[in-house]
Amino acid sequence: MNYKLLGRSGLKVSELCLGTMGFGTEAGWGADKDTSFAIMDAYAKAGGNFLDTANIYKLGTSEKIIGEYLGNHDRDYFVLATKYTLKDNTTNPNASGNSRKNMMRSVEESLKRLKTDFIDVLYLHIWDDITPIDEVLRGMDDLIKQGKINYAAISDTPAWVVAKGNTLAELMGWSQFIALQVEYSLLARTAERELIPMAKHFGMTVTPWAPLAGGALTGKYLKGDKGRIKPESKRLDSRSKAITKVVMEIAKELGVSESHVALNWTRQQGFSCIPIVGATKVDQLLDNLKTVEVALNNDQLKRLNDASAIELGFPGDFFQEDGVKLNSFGGFYDRVEKR
Repeated sequence: MNYKLLGRSGLKVSELCLGTMGFGTEAGWGADKDTSFAIMDAYAKAGGNFLDTANIYKLGTSEKIIGEYLGNHDRDYFVLATKYTLKDNTTNPNASGNSRKNMMRSVEESLKRLKTDFIDVLYLHIWDDITPIDEVLRGMDDLIKQGKINYAAISDTPAWVVAKGNTLAELMGWSQFIALQVEYSLLARTAERELIPMAKHFGMTVTPWAPLAGGALTGKYLKGDKGRIKPESKRLDSRSKAITKVVMEIAKELGVSESHVALNWTRQQGFSCIPIVGATKVDQLLDNLKTVEVALNNDQLKRLNDASAIELGFPGDFFQEDGVKLNSFGGFYDRVEKR
């Protein structure tokens, strides 16, 4: 496995991130401790070093399993990312949300479960729409100064909030967000309207969750296999099925699994992108790891892009109009380098 820099930092992470939301068997599904250990062993053997978890995953069991695993391995080899925001108890109104109080409380609890002195990357998990973004960044910067986290990141937050935060951080000398975690796949491209252009501007790495759309893009539902996606889900509607069929066609052409096609589509979009690949079985992980050996050609990318295209709305689609290009670039649009 090769390594990429995470955002505007010198942190080197593997080109596929291991998602651990399924570590634990709460809610009737997931991997037990032994299986989770085997998955992490296989990932590390392949050169993987980037682990993604959260305080809420499997009611804290995911962090506990990772903590036990790291206790028997080289902690410094792994780049450990976790998240705060979501409730891990319901004892009081400040045990959830983006506030500094919950941040400090949540990080301390995560450190205990993870059995480590520091977290490499701390994500704000979901924007609560009430906490000032400067409160968040100052809190994360203080945690960095205390040595409890190394880098700040953010997930599931409007683009304007992230942009305001990184601008404030630059002006105030605080640590900026280096990564943006959002839903992004062939079935979910709306992040291209504002979030991904914003991430590109600030040099942030995008770490997509659900890059396989919960397994829908593997084609297993079209093959009659059952899974956890409900039949009425948008991931299984007529549009999604049509997109998945194109993925299946290209996978057959290349002689690879459908997951390789869907994951590589996210990796080949022209911006820093490290998909989060979840697994509850070792064979699932081993198959997904082969993604890095596959590349889609321009024709295949175009077919996938065309099948999954969305309306960007205003101003995205407006910028693509020929008249706008002509007026803005004076006829030189195709001859000017784009950022």
